[in-house]
Amino acid sequence: MDLDSLRINGARLQHTLEEMAKIGATPAGGVQRLACSDEDKRARDLLVSWLREIDCEVTIDTMGNIFGRYAGTDPSLPPVMSGSHVDSQPKGGRFDGILGVMGPLEVLRTLHENGVRPKRSVVLVDWTNEEGSRFAPAMVASGVWAGKLDLQWAYDRTDIHGKKQGDELERIGYKGSAPCEAFPVHAYYELHIEQGPMLEAKGMIIGAPKGVLCLHWYDIHLEGTANQVGPTPMEGRNDALVAAAEMIIKVDQLPAAMGGNMVATVGEIHNYPNSRNIIPDGVHFTIDIRSWDDDHALAAFDKLRPQMLEIAQRHGTPIRIEETWKVVKAPFDQDLFERVYATGVKLGYPTMKWVSGAGHDASYMNQVMPSAMIFVPSIGGRSHVEVEETRWEDCEAGANVLLHCLLENANEI
Repeated sequence: MDLDSLRINGARLQHTLEEMAKIGATPAGGVQRLACSDEDKRARDLLVSWLREIDCEVTIDTMGNIFGRYAGTDPSLPPVMSGSHVDSQPKGGRFDGILGVMGPLEVLRTLHENGVRPKRSVVLVDWTNEEGSRFAPAMVASGVWAGKLDLQWAYDRTDIHGKKQGDELERIGYKGSAPCEAFPVHAYYELHIEQGPMLEAKGMIIGAPKGVLCLHWYDIHLEGTANQVGPTPMEGRNDALVAAAEMIIKVDQLPAAMGGNMVATVGEIHNYPNSRNIIPDGVHFTIDIRSWDDDHALAAFDKLRPQMLEIAQRHGTPIRIEETWKVVKAPFDQDLFERVYATGVKLGYPTMKWVSGAGHDASYMNQVMPSAMIFVPSIGGRSHVEVEETRWEDCEAGANVLLHCLLENANEI
């Protein structure tokens, strides 16, 4: 058949996404499928059943990553691969991550129903715990698979209730037996919503990012002195929350002080004992610094660190700083990046090039194989929230670009 005219089934892709959105659905239209939760298990079970319906070989590795292999005519050749994640943020959106799994599923369904067998096999992957919202850090399973993170370290990561990620993987039945280690892959693509406002603002449908910013995560722990608020004078207090508040303002001011392309965010805070009439004696908060320049991001924290130490000393609140996670910037493979852009243009979609500010499993994949991403617009630039929305026709467009990028690479010798 004429492969140039091949297109995915947009209505089927919409139905698939809507079925997945029922798992962990929230009243406000979002989803909550935290990694290794019962909802995550249900989503995984459904994905595996759909893969088996189209005769894919399903493999689950020791980090719970799910691989569905659609056999090519020469299975000895390294395959092409595409995927993302089914886990979500707490009260997250119904497109983030899951579009990057349902998109390649629709590609495989399209190949299967049309009897198309490219030379190379095509592999769909669902990466465990991309979000890092239950077990920090993010992208942990793809990091283990790429050889950048230690397996036992990943197993030992705990949630706020002290439950270990490895134990929870086993509980839901997805601690597989295949080794969690990279195998040869010819090309990797990840389809995703933009999670920002650029594509919509410029009237574009397809984004071809040249890469992903570096991500640096830090955990800050402060120790204060608890006491009853009424009888304790303001003078001499060791209020951990007040110290944390000053530090958080410094984080917000950091990008302006440093200049350049950078963002810095405090996204999580825990206050202890969290009672209205007790002076806080402990605070734990997180810092997320991102930039296209790794050295610039590191210099920013070098500027921030002495400011936090001074604040802690002034308030009498001992501080512990943990450098939790660092992912270097990921400039994508030039040929694959250009292929995404050219394919979007060829298929008649308004297409642009730029840089992604969000973290993705492709950041790790890009360190071990040629990789690229395909973006479609987020309405209003909103993501990681229940109101996250993307037009169905844009999802279809992204999946069509993915289809033809994968086909071109899969038919290369």
